[in-house]
Amino acid sequence: MNLPNKLTVFRTICIPFFVFFLLADFVPCNYLIALIVFIIASLTDLFDGKIARKYNLVTNFGKFMDPLADKLLVCAALISLDALFVSKGYAGNVWFTVSVIIIISRELFISGFRILAADQNVVLAAGWWGKVKTVLQMVMTIVMIIYLQASDWIKTCNVKIPASVMSGVGIFIQVLVAATLFFTVFSMIDYVIKNKEVLKN
Repeated sequence: MNLPNKLTVFRTICIPFFVFFLLADFVPCNYLIALIVFIIASLTDLFDGKIARKYNLVTNFGKFMDPLADKLLVCAALISLDALFVSKGYAGNVWFTVSVIIIISRELFISGFRILAADQNVVLAAGWWGKVKTVLQMVMTIVMIIYLQASDWIKTCNVKIPASVMSGVGIFIQVLVAATLFFTVFSMIDYVIKNKEVLKN
């Protein structure tokens, strides 16, 4: 197994540790630890692709497993964040829940599309818009975890933040979620159109 594929496998292994710390309220600074694990896992996505292309280490395993590892990481993050937002009663959690359902549905559809292609001995690499979508999903996740950790510190230290500031942060997060949702759906449509031969067969 070459280095890019090892990085992809490492990203997959990081997922249960990330989810554990994100949901483990009994662990001090659990959100911060989860954030560090998530960033490390996300960086492997950047490096494995660059290394594979630079040193001609692109493999069918990498083409299949790399986007799958991304999907597993992002879906685990979104489901966990949705559970946290609902349990804490944050405003806008219904909109986020709907967005999570759409995003995960998209990922499952594309995974099924890849399986259909594989059945025809066709390996589909991730498209450019798909990479944009993945970056947005990861940025959105990072921002939300930072928000959770900051909120936790604010409550612990009894710091008073102006309502306008909190409202502005909330609006920013909702705009980020909307942008992520748009590119998630758009990248799916673009991916299917560019590989429509798979459906014809």
